[in-house]
Amino acid sequence: QVQLVESGGGLVQPGGSLRLSCIASGSIFSIYPLGWFRQAPGKQRELVAAIARNGNTNYADSLTGRFTISRDNTKNTVYLQMNSLKSEDTAVYYCNGAKFASWVQLRGDYWGQGTQVTVSS
Repeated sequence: QVQLVESGGGLVQPGGSLRLSCIASGSIFSIYPLGWFRQAPGKQRELVAAIARNGNTNYADSLTGRFTISRDNTKNTVYLQMNSLKSEDTAVYYCNGAKFASWVQLRGDYWGQGTQVTVSS
């Protein structure tokens, strides 16, 4: 059963922006969303950005400055603001999370179903 749910993907023109959201499913918190990975066809899944419950962040070096990750601990939601999108950003974006995440944890073993982001003119 899917316990992390992504939203906000879609088709956008180069240079445009999208905002992705990830939230734990259900009315009771069971998993803490912590970050985002992406995977393009024929490529390995790669880290995009992560954010611990204390607000500490980790970004892929190539994406720093264009993407911004944030979280709302009250809503148990993680966001990914993507600006200046390029065609090479086209991929399925997956939310990553963990049960009983500590305040400093940046990675987990749970995944969402993925949301497609397509950047094309």
